[in-house]
Amino acid sequence: MSEHSAEAPPLAVVGGGVIGLSVAWRAAVAGFGVTVFDPAPGRGASWVAGGMLAPVAEAWPGEEDVLRLGEESLRRWPGFADDLCAEGADPGLSGAGTVVAGADRADVEQLSVLARYLGSLGREVSVLGGRELRRTQPGLGSSLSGGLLVPGDLAVDNRRLLDALIDAASRRGVRFVPAPVTTVSRTEVRTGDSVAEFAHVVLAAGAWSCGLHPELADRVRPLKGEILRLRARRGSLPPPRRTVRAVVEGRPCYLVPRADGELVLGATQYEAGFDSTVTARGVRELLENAERVFPAIAEYELVETAAGLRAASADNLPYIGALTDGVLAATGHHRNGLLLAPVTADAVVALLTGAEPPAPAVAAHPDRTRETQEESA
Repeated sequence: MSEHSAEAPPLAVVGGGVIGLSVAWRAAVAGFGVTVFDPAPGRGASWVAGGMLAPVAEAWPGEEDVLRLGEESLRRWPGFADDLCAEGADPGLSGAGTVVAGADRADVEQLSVLARYLGSLGREVSVLGGRELRRTQPGLGSSLSGGLLVPGDLAVDNRRLLDALIDAASRRGVRFVPAPVTTVSRTEVRTGDSVAEFAHVVLAAGAWSCGLHPELADRVRPLKGEILRLRARRGSLPPPRRTVRAVVEGRPCYLVPRADGELVLGATQYEAGFDSTVTARGVRELLENAERVFPAIAEYELVETAAGLRAASADNLPYIGALTDGVLAATGHHRNGLLLAPVTADAVVALLTGAEPPAPAVAAHPDRTRETQEESA
């Protein structure tokens, strides 16, 4: 049974990644008595993320709902970060913007499609030739054919953010239960032989959500991504000032600088089930692509290799809303968990309190794919 008083409605959040922690913190601020279930809060896929908050740079035709949700969350990010700072924890938000580079003509043509699409939506983006690209961000490879400048994108230090959320949630009275969850229902969470009761249950277990609720079994799947962390050595060129995204012969690559001098390099992306080991092929692919984009990286110290399991959905839009039994889903965020944390948390708290969720979050309701499945059945 929950230990929370009647004055603080007991709420369970299953999952302690960036989404679960953000929901837990915002819900505790709203007056709920929150318990987070996770064996290792803050140490899942969110721990090995790049930290890009880039809905425009990641946009693509046909995914307008994803773009609208991402832009809404981006607008909320400065206030979200300020609120965390007010709690005594700085998440390391950066407003330096994003440079997007294309390695060859085919890559640049792909970026041209993106630029035309964003222009048609009235989004700010500048098309750059190779020389302009290198003037905008010194150190980029001389063979890069061209790219884009996206000034409105942000970035955040994912590990500082996770530690900040855990600290802020703890200060607000959130309890952490380091036990693996086996099943959930609208008012219950089962861990092994124990069952705890709550007024509400939020399922935010990322890729593992598919095994905790039958409605998500075929709608959320793990998607593996490997990242590297590097550090400039004495005499080497310092990391880029802003986030650098690139397309290298059709393969995505990103370099995200950190305030402590490290550089996060990612990311591979492929189906591998729940395998989270780092492969030699993945490391080689990342380094080879990154060296074409930013040649100085070849002289950097390789500090860390890691892999995370993103929670992919069928249409790249997350699931935010009630499942048929009343469990509130907050999962399936794919590559955009950090970006979508503020809008997801605000949407869940709105649903818990009977308020209207942010308008762009309505498209992310789980009903959208259930209806599609029923029509095709």
